[in-house]
Amino acid sequence: METCRCQGGDFLRKYVFIIGLLLGVLAALAGCEKTPTPNERLADYVKAWKQEKFAEMYQSYLSASAKKTYAKKDMADRYKKVYGDLNVSDLNVSYQSLDKDAYKNKEKVTVPVKISFQTSAGKVAYKDKVALVKEKRDKKENWYVNWKPDLILPHLAKGDTIKVSDQNAVRGEILDRNGKALAKNGSVYQIGVIPEQLKGDKQADMQKAADLLGMSADEIKQKLDEDWVQPHLFVPLKKVPMEKKDLVKKVTSIQGFSSQTVGARVYPYGKAAAHLTGYIGAITGEELKKLQKKGYTAESVVGKRGLEQLYDQKLRGQAGEKIYIEKQDGSTYTVAEQKVKNGENIKVTIDAELQQKIFNQMKGDAGTAAAIHPKTGDVLALVSTPAFDPNDFISGMSSSTYTKLEKDPDKPLINRFALTYAPGSTIKPVTAAIALDTGTTTAAATKIITGTSWQKSADWGSYKVTRVHANNSPENMEKALVLSDNIFFAQTALDIGADKFAKGLKGFGFGEDIPFAYPLKASQISSTGKFSSDIQLADTGYGQGQMQMNILHLAISYTPFLNSGDELKPNLLAGEKTKVWKHAASSKTTGEISGMLRQVVADPSGTAHAANISGAQLAGKTGTAELKKSQKDQNGKENGFFVVYDEKSPNMLVAMLIENVKHRGGSGLVVNKAVNLFR
Repeated sequence: METCRCQGGDFLRKYVFIIGLLLGVLAALAGCEKTPTPNERLADYVKAWKQEKFAEMYQSYLSASAKKTYAKKDMADRYKKVYGDLNVSDLNVSYQSLDKDAYKNKEKVTVPVKISFQTSAGKVAYKDKVALVKEKRDKKENWYVNWKPDLILPHLAKGDTIKVSDQNAVRGEILDRNGKALAKNGSVYQIGVIPEQLKGDKQADMQKAADLLGMSADEIKQKLDEDWVQPHLFVPLKKVPMEKKDLVKKVTSIQGFSSQTVGARVYPYGKAAAHLTGYIGAITGEELKKLQKKGYTAESVVGKRGLEQLYDQKLRGQAGEKIYIEKQDGSTYTVAEQKVKNGENIKVTIDAELQQKIFNQMKGDAGTAAAIHPKTGDVLALVSTPAFDPNDFISGMSSSTYTKLEKDPDKPLINRFALTYAPGSTIKPVTAAIALDTGTTTAAATKIITGTSWQKSADWGSYKVTRVHANNSPENMEKALVLSDNIFFAQTALDIGADKFAKGLKGFGFGEDIPFAYPLKASQISSTGKFSSDIQLADTGYGQGQMQMNILHLAISYTPFLNSGDELKPNLLAGEKTKVWKHAASSKTTGEISGMLRQVVADPSGTAHAANISGAQLAGKTGTAELKKSQKDQNGKENGFFVVYDEKSPNMLVAMLIENVKHRGGSGLVVNKAVNLFR
């Protein structure tokens, strides 16, 4: 029994010894757990910095002394605010890792760093030093950053204030070819009210002012109820053009209401150039999403339509901004500065006075017009009627006024010169040119057509092509143009054939974007670019079917008749060189067509004979496009066209369209308006 007890005791002693040995080894291993190097800690700190994990930087990386000096709001919260307010991006922190000897057996090390980042005022780059100290927390040693404010911005110290000053860029002006302003920086009256000066029957006075300003009394009350309003402060209500002095006098005669002169964008030609110039306004959230990377902010003003929108990048310039530190002693240190860069003036080919003249001729009608210099391609005018006054958007258009514009049946908010229309008989010279160029016919060849309606065969069912004049004698191409014979050109299109006619039209620019800076809808042969039937082919020969044409393209399509077959590229910016867009037809063909277009005006039987005025040799072509649901439709509307230029002085070609000319003189109405531009 003793022997057994002795062996059991030895076993127990051995077991205890082994357990103790293992525990000792584990304790030794725990005691030897590797402490991160300052290089590793700084790398992790910089990683968190780049990810803008400021709270983590404060909590896990700052030294005890730094935390004692700077509260979380002084470091983490301030970092977050500064980086947001200054739009900090592309942070880069570089440094040379320390050699082991530089930190071995040391309690503090200093690492030189290079810090750079982008801000809204430009790039910031500077050198600094990061101090790391060894501290024991939770029985573990580690390295911690002795943080200081100049790791946010150079030269920033505790108690300093970070400030930003802005300087708005002056927006560039839009000038016509002669230097006249289409959009300029001018002055307007700012009508407003000082609440404490309202006396007596305030409601009646507000209603009276509202009526004069085209507002509602509720709109005035809403402005007076805004949070910032104080009894003694001037509350802006509406901007009024300087020309409306009588209106300003009437409003300011009401007690409490007064005016100030303020700077504003001004559009001298108002409605006449509204769709061309467009207007500016405060940026929307949707616009900001698209433009933020281009330097736009929530306070930006942007072009909303027209040239203002098209050239906004050049016109707006670049605002100046300075980020600086105001020290406690009143001195300042500039961190970054972007000098203000004013916007560029944009000079266009437009003739503002001609733009106004055309608008005046078309006033009261819905329609569009394009005027070009047929020898250079310069676009002289782009008119859309009716229109809105862009100055109203600057002055602060009331919701009721905008609703009225939206509901106007003539749609003044629609830019008609950017759209496409069936060109009617104005396409016949193009059809004629294609026929001659393809050798389908000759200028002298005749057709004998009887009656005022025709169909190719019984396969067309009840569908027939009709014409106004029943010329039953042999008719050549010139006479067909003079009389604007639909049947002649329907037959001519069929003679050319679908493939050749489509190819010829493409040679005039159909089916592709017009090479013009201002976005315009492309002209089309049909919805598919092909002809689905002989009826469609025939109708297209005289500008019906599914053919659609932009008004500027219509004007440009006549330039081959003045330039030996060359169709010119339209120019918008002043100084652009004359370029050929298409060689649309031969010199021989276009020369022959040009002579015929003169006869459309000169011949007493011509559809444009009313344009045969003294002092000019006008040439051109009229057109009427029928807008019918079917051939039997008797209630369809008609659009009237006239394309005209002066052979004697070919420095202006005008293409004009007026909607709804049925029972108002048809294309003759357009001729009478367009011809006045040449008197």
